[in-house]
Amino acid sequence: MNPPADTRGLHIPLWLVAAAALVFVLFGLGSFAILDNNEGLYAEIPREMLAAHDWRAWVIPHLNGLPYMEKPPLLYWLTALSFALFGESEWSARLVPGLASLGCVALLVWFGNAVRHPQAGRLAALMFVSGLGVTAMSHVLMFDMLLTGFLTAAMMCAYRFYDSAEKKFLRWSYGFLALALLAKGLVALALFGLVILGLLLWTRPPRAWFAEVAKWLAPGALLVFFAIAAPWHIAASLTEPIFAHFYFFQEHVLRFLGKREPHDYYAGPWWYYLPRMVIYLFPWSFLLPCLLLKPDAFVVRGEGDRTRSNLTRFLWLSWLAPLVFFSLSGAKANYYLVAVMPFAALHLAIALENRLYLGDLGRALPGILIGLLAAGLGVALVLRAPVAGNLMVWGLNLTQFAMLAAGGVTVLALGAGVLAWRNARVGILAYVAIPLWTLVLLMATLSAMEPTISTRPIATYLRGSLASHKVYLYREFEQQSSLPYYLKRVLPVVDLRSADLYWGDRLRPGNAIAVSADDFSARLGRESVAVVVTDRQIRDFRASAFIGAFKGEKRIGNSTVFFN
Repeated sequence: MNPPADTRGLHIPLWLVAAAALVFVLFGLGSFAILDNNEGLYAEIPREMLAAHDWRAWVIPHLNGLPYMEKPPLLYWLTALSFALFGESEWSARLVPGLASLGCVALLVWFGNAVRHPQAGRLAALMFVSGLGVTAMSHVLMFDMLLTGFLTAAMMCAYRFYDSAEKKFLRWSYGFLALALLAKGLVALALFGLVILGLLLWTRPPRAWFAEVAKWLAPGALLVFFAIAAPWHIAASLTEPIFAHFYFFQEHVLRFLGKREPHDYYAGPWWYYLPRMVIYLFPWSFLLPCLLLKPDAFVVRGEGDRTRSNLTRFLWLSWLAPLVFFSLSGAKANYYLVAVMPFAALHLAIALENRLYLGDLGRALPGILIGLLAAGLGVALVLRAPVAGNLMVWGLNLTQFAMLAAGGVTVLALGAGVLAWRNARVGILAYVAIPLWTLVLLMATLSAMEPTISTRPIATYLRGSLASHKVYLYREFEQQSSLPYYLKRVLPVVDLRSADLYWGDRLRPGNAIAVSADDFSARLGRESVAVVVTDRQIRDFRASAFIGAFKGEKRIGNSTVFFN
């Protein structure tokens, strides 16, 4: 039983949620270039799918002309569809994660209504989409936001089945789970299993466990799952015999254990994700301590109490179990954390609702803390020596821009804290002003950093000044991964030392992509060549035997273009 709405003070209209979601997801979606490394890889693969005119390229994805079996294909397929419909551009490349983020917003609103917490669902949707980490991940072409959308849908439908025993929810859950599997692989099954099995173990008596598990193995639901998930896995195994061993063992088991080769991923201590939770859910993370406070007295005990307890347990499991899983893994990455954000936001929103959205001081305290921290950062920037560098944002050097950013956060946080304190109807919604400011700062920073984080300026130079030259990369591919996308062709790599092309090169020995130093030296005498060299490889390139064949060079960002 819920308390009357007018006792809670805060009222969140649905139009506000929709408007905020569109702003936080769509603003600046195409305002900066495709980023090197991951985003460049994942934009180039669907471009090659469309260019190949061969169905096998849609089964076994190819990166820069070589097989790339590290990830399942759903993100590539959807991005290729976006390219086919809207053309190849920055915003169309990022449309899929953006829509996945909006989908999570809709799911939070729907689920909040379904569990009789409509206002908490809307608040969760606002906190989720405006959290700093989610805002960033909604603007980058990567797998994790798509995984988050489908996994969130699968777990919400699973809870509806758990709560109501309606089999339609189980079928929907397994359908979304199959799509989550196609979005990022077996991690979807692992996270889903941890949460649902944990819920059954926590809430059902031991003598009923086997009967409960049997309900989740309904043939109709399993048929839905396998009908969606199995075809690609079978087709990939038939198309590429090494696929099954490589994909399931190398990319899942060994990666989790931290033993995958090549070792191109990060490691970290068990607490790696804890400070990142604060950043991902900022500024709302400053309200997380309320999860440990006792709920206010309005929570009615008796009828429906078991349902509320089960929902609370589900919410704890739905974000803490994945957090523990990622913490135990030998492979860590900041972007993995986005998968826990929808349920973390919902749990926090319901906790705030159960505490009447906090009292006067409780509403003001986050603004005070954020304001003081930002002010302290601003003072530290004033007192320290100026930061050297050529980066300019809005006509300001890096130190000046950082001071402006910190000052803006200080003013907005303190102002929002005062408004939240004085006006209970606005309450903690006032803190939306802070992520609006950080969104603008993030887009401005990424645009200003373009020469150092993307090869779009290099591609513009090559198309304009060296259009007749054949373009090569030197050793590294990942740090220049957006260049094939912008030049619309695969690029040979001299003395290949790429982790992402490593297995594709081994699988296709004698391919035209990996060019030896001797072969490259021979080509210099018979064709016009431009080779792009990153700063990390520039010393070795200048010491190479073929450096004398080049008559000019052009430095752009963190790379240099040599041409004969």
